[in-house]
Amino acid sequence: MAEEKEKGVESGILTGASPTPSTFNAEAIELSSRQYGSCEPHVFSDPIRCQHWQEVYENAKYEGRHRFDPTLTWSPQSECRLKRKLDLRIMLWVWVMFSSLDLVRRNINRAVSDNMLDDIGVNTNDYNTGQTIYLVCFLAAELPGGLISKKVGPYRYTPFMITLWGALCAAQSAINGRASFWTLRALLGFIQGGFIPEMVLYLSYFYKSNELPMRLSIFWTAIPLTQAYGALLAAGLLAMRGLRGWGGWQWLFLIEGVICIVVGLISFFVMPASVTEPALAFKRADGTNKWWTEEEEKILVNRILRDDPTKGDMNNREAVSIKGIISAITNIDLWPVYLLGITAYIPFQPTANYMSLILRQMGYSVFEANMLAIPGYMLFATNTVFWAWVSEKLNERSLVASVSNVWMLPFFIVLICIPSDASPWVRYAMLTGVNGIPYTHSILVGMTSKNAKNVGTRTVSAAVYNMCYQVGSIIAVNVYREGDKPYYYTGNRALAGLCAANILLFAGMKFFYIWRNKVKGRKLAMLPAEVTKQMVDARFAH
Repeated sequence: MAEEKEKGVESGILTGASPTPSTFNAEAIELSSRQYGSCEPHVFSDPIRCQHWQEVYENAKYEGRHRFDPTLTWSPQSECRLKRKLDLRIMLWVWVMFSSLDLVRRNINRAVSDNMLDDIGVNTNDYNTGQTIYLVCFLAAELPGGLISKKVGPYRYTPFMITLWGALCAAQSAINGRASFWTLRALLGFIQGGFIPEMVLYLSYFYKSNELPMRLSIFWTAIPLTQAYGALLAAGLLAMRGLRGWGGWQWLFLIEGVICIVVGLISFFVMPASVTEPALAFKRADGTNKWWTEEEEKILVNRILRDDPTKGDMNNREAVSIKGIISAITNIDLWPVYLLGITAYIPFQPTANYMSLILRQMGYSVFEANMLAIPGYMLFATNTVFWAWVSEKLNERSLVASVSNVWMLPFFIVLICIPSDASPWVRYAMLTGVNGIPYTHSILVGMTSKNAKNVGTRTVSAAVYNMCYQVGSIIAVNVYREGDKPYYYTGNRALAGLCAANILLFAGMKFFYIWRNKVKGRKLAMLPAEVTKQMVDARFAH
């Protein structure tokens, strides 16, 4: 039996309250965690364990506790139908909100192709400093933003912040020098920081752990797809240069800021607080939910809790305690993910930030520089979803996530080796290859969420991981320097070396989690029967 338990732990199985040897069945629990429909046995099949969790939900005032029903049964067809509804009603608008963030945080990359830097009197290093200021402020706001959102609820906090960053984006049309450029980049960073971990936690309220990585990969397609339609917008908006005496980049900031304000205002009415708490636009006069019937609410709540009972151990508008913050930071089982959060995606960011500028320096027009960026964005989106699908099918995370750096390395090697007088199309193809990275960021975020021990830890760990990512971003925006342009050979050598190091780090993370799962498995095998009410976190996604 010990061997069976250890196998279950290595598979990344949530066992809920500590099972006794007589009640634990790793294969059955794994089956129920991967199939749709109400499978038996499940985590609440044991009456003692069920009573324990029911008390937890009542004490925590979990918002869905009135729908908790350990005897509820439902068909796979009904659950799949509800999952499709979640994708349309929750996932789609979360994607739109993220798109509004990415439109604003990256439109600076398109604005500089319209001679913005010359217009406001700054150089490449000043631009790098402005981007660094933005990222430092974004990082500083990650944890506070996530904690505030957890306390007041994302459905209140997020729409307000989107409206605010839309206003700040529009205000950038008034930039007239280095000071105003840096100031507005700082304010944008503070306002936008925290959004991503907020949305990761928010999605975990609606989706099971094995569904989340694919949804997160779709979530991150907002980056390339927003940049693709953003390039199309920029091609038209930047052509407005001279209208009313403004630069095209000023019209870009103003109009895209207004778009975000509209998204923020709509979000106030369409974001539900939870499955059982409807959005303002979908609430009947008596307070009931237009979206879900009572039976559908029960299925949506119980499928989540059976997948992960800890998702009900806090109210969705309850502040995270200091203990929860410390637990997330000191949890060594999350440290490998945090480390790779810093280093793994540094290599692609300099080329992404400088793509339009590099193309302009290579002799392409403003219109061509923005249009030529689109193929890389589309490749990025395709790769992101495809490799998330591969990860889900293979039930493998660390090694699939390493594909990001395996993909980029040969492109950087060519960029280092080609001479300065090579055809600009060769260099463009290599830059497009780097920008088409399989962005496996969603896999690491999914690992962070799955390996968190409870809602409070999940809230903080998502923020800490994203803070680590922003540290990497700060490094990335300073790789390409003024003296290294236009082809940045020195910077590309450093990025190629980092790709090679990251591949080794991903392999190391894989072996670390295999070892940790074996340790957990041995501990689980030794547990006595009288600890059935204790929680054992025996799952690691690797």
